[in-house]
Amino acid sequence: MSASNPIPPARAWADIDLGALVANARTVLSVSGSRLLPMVKANAYGIGAAAATRALEALDPWGYGVVTLEEGVALRRSGIRRPIIVFGPATDEGMGACVDEDLRPVIGDLAALRRWLAMGDRPFHVEIDTGMARLGFPWRDRELIGEAGRLLAVATGWEGVFTHFHSADADLESVVTQWDRLHAVVAALPRRPAMVHAANSAAALQGARFAGDLVRPGIFLYGGAAGARTPETVVRLRAPVVATRRVAPGDTVSYGATWRAARPTTVVTLAAGYADGVPRALGGKGAVEIAGAVHPIAGRVTMDFTMVDVGDTEPSIGATATLFGDAISLDAQAAAAGTISYELLTGLGPRVSRHYGGNG
Repeated sequence: MSASNPIPPARAWADIDLGALVANARTVLSVSGSRLLPMVKANAYGIGAAAATRALEALDPWGYGVVTLEEGVALRRSGIRRPIIVFGPATDEGMGACVDEDLRPVIGDLAALRRWLAMGDRPFHVEIDTGMARLGFPWRDRELIGEAGRLLAVATGWEGVFTHFHSADADLESVVTQWDRLHAVVAALPRRPAMVHAANSAAALQGARFAGDLVRPGIFLYGGAAGARTPETVVRLRAPVVATRRVAPGDTVSYGATWRAARPTTVVTLAAGYADGVPRALGGKGAVEIAGAVHPIAGRVTMDFTMVDVGDTEPSIGATATLFGDAISLDAQAAAAGTISYELLTGLGPRVSRHYGGNG
């Protein structure tokens, strides 16, 4: 519970430490030795893009990365004046918005490249697909790369070229392969643009080897693990206890009666469910922290509530439960749900109020 919110909310909330966010970004900056392009897509991984960028301004990032035009426009409306790269596919309508809002599109095919250049030679970045098979010019298509190169030769707004590592957190050899492919394409182009970039959090934390001219950290900034380094905790998901009851041996809890009490115990109800971002998969697998002790989730997580077996303890109505961020880390809770930290953070629902602290 943050100092600015002394009364516990009636439903789930997230305590967000902006100081920890900045500290994690500073770690990436120090280790990589390159300029930062923090990824603040998906509302800065659920924590709030406006608050995150205001905090990150202290580190003088080169710019920010988003995926949708709406995200880029929202940053402009919040007062951000640095470069903003929109990493989603560039459409005709989107290009017009990029011009109007001074956003940098990502170009990944010839048709988009021709359209953008016809609109006036403004800054843009070119994506090369080196193994993700998602977006961008395929690295091995020499004819296509050659045609793109002829257009890029006279494009004064061509600012950067990049790729996306697919396994930087688990397979260093794949990073080397993709990095080499990217540089082979750059060598085949008419010139090297001012910025060559590829490194996500895990690659940036390898040091200068893959840092290029910009690094694009995401999950590590927000407290998710990326390789061997442990980030500072940024998000703590909390929920109040709203009901408590004793149950007898044989009593069942939640939908489907999948959980049955083996002994007399106390079950408490938390005002947070899967509509708030508590994965339904945590039912019978996950746990929460209450008053410094870890207790298992009892039965299925419901849309609005989660029940917890607290044994013979007696939490009071209004007591705070922490679903992740303290005794149970973000990554540990994600693993219990069979998912990843990214999904837990970006899944925080609109009913979850964000409380900011940490003097970021």
